[in-house]
Amino acid sequence: MLIKTRKRTLSVGAGLEVNELRSAGVRVHFGGVKAVDGVDLTLRRGELLGLIGPNGAGKTTLVNALTGYERPTGGRVFLGDLDVTGWVPNKLGPMGLARTFQAVRLFGELTALENVEMGGLGVGIPRKEARKQAWELLDRMQIADRAHQPAASLPYGDERKLGFLRALSTRPVFLLLDEPAAGLNEAESDELMLAIGSIRDDFGCGILVIEHDMRLIMTLCERIHVLDYGKTISEGTPIDIQADRSVISAYLGRKGEERAASEDADA
Repeated sequence: MLIKTRKRTLSVGAGLEVNELRSAGVRVHFGGVKAVDGVDLTLRRGELLGLIGPNGAGKTTLVNALTGYERPTGGRVFLGDLDVTGWVPNKLGPMGLARTFQAVRLFGELTALENVEMGGLGVGIPRKEARKQAWELLDRMQIADRAHQPAASLPYGDERKLGFLRALSTRPVFLLLDEPAAGLNEAESDELMLAIGSIRDDFGCGILVIEHDMRLIMTLCERIHVLDYGKTISEGTPIDIQADRSVISAYLGRKGEERAASEDADA
């Protein structure tokens, strides 16, 4: 996923001066299942934040609540000082909030160019401007030569690029990526890491990344938020997280925690 690094040509978030996306005590319960249970999380503009945790920890459900795909059972969601709790996605998009999904959701019968263009049109960008922007974004990812191919005919790696670009075409202030490296090999993941860092640097948006590839998360992100059973168990720098026994226990179980303690005693 090679991306050209150059100065940005697109404004973001309709020029909004919003500096953080925040959840305050957000809960999402499904009957007796507490998928998210009182989470406080802040994504600041211009930062790279990792959101990690074991399978079933509540990561995607939290992102769904932040982006309007799931209404919180309790707690609040804020864009800056604006309470956007329960707002639907097509209202949050023009406010500068965009996300991708674990499974790429493309319009298979439309071309790559049209898929990216649709993102801009969906937040009210005029057609001519949205088309020009789509070409620029495809060029950034070095797939402009496939602009007129139906999305359904693209290789899997290019499909993931397209989902990423369609979210970016909405000019987000905050971009939430749900397992963007899923199914990619190590070389493709490395290219993705460079791409995400470049987007943050060139566009100045805050980016949250859910990912199971710990190598990518620990290298890319400046701060990491860890969930387990719907609750926050740790937050800090990659170095802090790697040394946190609650994180080790969540990922490796009690035996892993005991092994880590034994290794520290032997050191």
